[in-house]
Amino acid sequence: MIYSHEVQNMCVVAQGPKNGPAPIPQEGKWVQAYDVKDISGLTHGVGWCAPQQGACKLTLNVKEGIIEVALIETIGCSGMTHSAAMAAEILPGKTLLEALNSDLVCDAINVAMRELFLQISYGRTQTAFSEGGLPIGAGLEDLGKGLRSQVGTTYGTQAKGPRYLELAEGYVVENALNDLNEIIGYKFVHLGKMMEMIGKGIEANEAMEKATSTYGRYADAVKYIDPRNE
Repeated sequence: MIYSHEVQNMCVVAQGPKNGPAPIPQEGKWVQAYDVKDISGLTHGVGWCAPQQGACKLTLNVKEGIIEVALIETIGCSGMTHSAAMAAEILPGKTLLEALNSDLVCDAINVAMRELFLQISYGRTQTAFSEGGLPIGAGLEDLGKGLRSQVGTTYGTQAKGPRYLELAEGYVVENALNDLNEIIGYKFVHLGKMMEMIGKGIEANEAMEKATSTYGRYADAVKYIDPRNE
């Protein structure tokens, strides 16, 4: 430690009470965090790249300062999916500080890591008031049946109107229209369920039929269209 000449010539004055950091809520406890190992919690958030052409949703489950689980979901560009694959290898086992200062290749993932660091270090996690937090593996519950990201994709033009292509329920195969040509429902295939059934030996067409369902007033429609070709 190097002290300037001015500081060396100063006399010592007591700082008074040392109360430590303000307690933050973590997994059902109030914790005064002094070191990175004092930090625990599960949270998720979104980051974006500099040109704002892609986004990453990052989920982390941190136990005693160590990232035990990382779930990465991306949208926007093909290169980002490769970065996500690398981040899934890089993040688990790192401390929060290591992860914050790791180059995760894609700006969107780096920004997501920064935003989650703020949430976790300030006690703003999803598990702040959950005793014991969430077990390792709980993050997969966000993906639902078949472990697929819940993605919504819709498209519209002034000339031809809207099309529902994929929603949280699954891949949309038909848009249902009323007599005013308004969308009142849709038929969709839950691809996660379908692939699980195929993996268990069910024939593909049968699996697709079993994984197909409808939403809204689908049965009341006067017209059905393929949103990708009609």
